[in-house]
Amino acid sequence: MSSAQNETCTDAAMMKIKRVPAAGVARPFGDERTVQQAFPSAVSEKEADPFLMCDYFNMPSAGPVDHPDKFPVDWHPHRGMDILSYLRSGLGRHGDSLGNRETFETPGMQWMSVGSGVEHAEGGATPKGIVQQGFQIWLNVPSKHKMEDPDYGTEPPESIPQEQVAPGAQARLLAGPMGDRVGAFKSKAFVQVIDFDLEAGASVRHAIPMGMDNAMLYVYDGAATVAGRSIAPQSVVVFDAGSDSERGFELTATSAGPVSAILFAGKRLKEPIAWHGPIVMNTQAEIDATFQELRQGAFPPKRVPWDYHVIAAKPKI
Repeated sequence: MSSAQNETCTDAAMMKIKRVPAAGVARPFGDERTVQQAFPSAVSEKEADPFLMCDYFNMPSAGPVDHPDKFPVDWHPHRGMDILSYLRSGLGRHGDSLGNRETFETPGMQWMSVGSGVEHAEGGATPKGIVQQGFQIWLNVPSKHKMEDPDYGTEPPESIPQEQVAPGAQARLLAGPMGDRVGAFKSKAFVQVIDFDLEAGASVRHAIPMGMDNAMLYVYDGAATVAGRSIAPQSVVVFDAGSDSERGFELTATSAGPVSAILFAGKRLKEPIAWHGPIVMNTQAEIDATFQELRQGAFPPKRVPWDYHVIAAKPKI
């Protein structure tokens, strides 16, 4: 972090805490697997704007797939959102209707600005028994970008390095500006997403960028204090980010052990949300039109001309 950013963090007045709800439990896979969900379970999509969903998982892998066309999270559609799959441990694996098939080391991430539509599948690379820890994060996008051509990126560990921001405190920038850097996740909304790791007893101050009017800190591992208030693991600190003069917060790990927390800050879109499963639009009519395309086999509108579900069908270059 640059010296100018450090000065900003030190000098910025602290944001007030509005509330600290506990993360909920969700079953996004439709089976026995569960995740901790910061939002919308604990913080509704309206209050979290422009963030829609944050699922946190920390579970041993059942092992890699036995066929290159198999995925534990099978093929499914998305439209009208940005998606960030951020893994701290394990191996990432992804396939999509743009013809991408990639496996990546961790800590790393794979992101999509799905625009007019993407079909994709995930998982199946982590060896058996290895813990896969990470996040699935959905962001809303401005209405003018919802039907743009999709975009995609895979970021290995060297693209999202940790940086020491205070004694005993490390930060990994995922999206938005921080000092003289910009995160690798190219979201359509104006956001800042940072993953903090603090040793026991360490403390860090941070100020969110001007222009952002929403800020949440998800304490997902370990206990902490924020603004002198005790924060239990799996809690979401919802700040009042409405003041231009109050932009900062202070995160401190207790003496009992380290703490990890991820910051979600952004500028609210303040647009209507029509949300049905993996489709996020502005009106119900747009949702209905999307499902009509799915029934007719016309989704996604932009895709490779070969059967992307079958890796052997990919043309040889």
